[in-house]
Amino acid sequence: NFIIALLVIAATSLLIYLIKNIFNRFAKSGKLDQGTAYSFYMIVKYLIWVNVTVLIIDSFGVEITVLLTGIAALLVGVGLGLQQLFNDIASGFVLLIERSLKVGDVIELDSDIIGKVEQIGIRTSKLKTRDDIVLIIPNSKLVNDKLINWSHSVSKTRFHVNVGVAYGSDVEKVSDIVAQCAIDEPLVANMPEPFVRFADFGKSSLDFELYFWLNDPFVSLDAKSAIRFRINQAFKQASIRIPFPQMDVYVNPEHTL
Repeated sequence: NFIIALLVIAATSLLIYLIKNIFNRFAKSGKLDQGTAYSFYMIVKYLIWVNVTVLIIDSFGVEITVLLTGIAALLVGVGLGLQQLFNDIASGFVLLIERSLKVGDVIELDSDIIGKVEQIGIRTSKLKTRDDIVLIIPNSKLVNDKLINWSHSVSKTRFHVNVGVAYGSDVEKVSDIVAQCAIDEPLVANMPEPFVRFADFGKSSLDFELYFWLNDPFVSLDAKSAIRFRINQAFKQASIRIPFPQMDVYVNPEHTL
């Protein structure tokens, strides 16, 4: 029985490897996106291992019903101390089945951490930030806490950059220059086309908002920085001044000590 169990485990490992390759082919061919293929693969993997484990235990003559009863009684005894563990495991299955979060998605957590989902495990998930730091996050946090999924259900994401110019500037010229800076940036999507809003009359500046779309939200900081470089250079060439807050202080000589 022991030899048979080893052969079954080896055959199961080979089967799971083949299934993984099949899902990878589906993902590469475009029939499934990477996150969906990964979720289906993990669900099939867990189901296969559970069934194989039950068969191996049964082959050694262990009564499954008796074993399950003993495990249930044990879990009741330790459940209070392992509530968070079971919560994380249950949340892992929710993520894999519901697929509200998939591998490759770019998400933003409540703590303003932005990263790309690298792996969804049974208890924890791995998130890779822009600094190439891998965060290991409990699945319950991804299920219960509020987060922003920049990649969910849309192929492009809109971002904006704020810019202010001095009073007296040609607002039409400013709008054209700012919009052109976004159009010339390679990271910005061509469609929809970037546009500019005259946001407000500020205390010391005329405020504009530049809106643009990105195919990859993970590079939003790089895109914003590149656009700001372009705007600053274009304003210098067009002699458009970016003001800074100023305060005039008047001193009355009669009240000086």
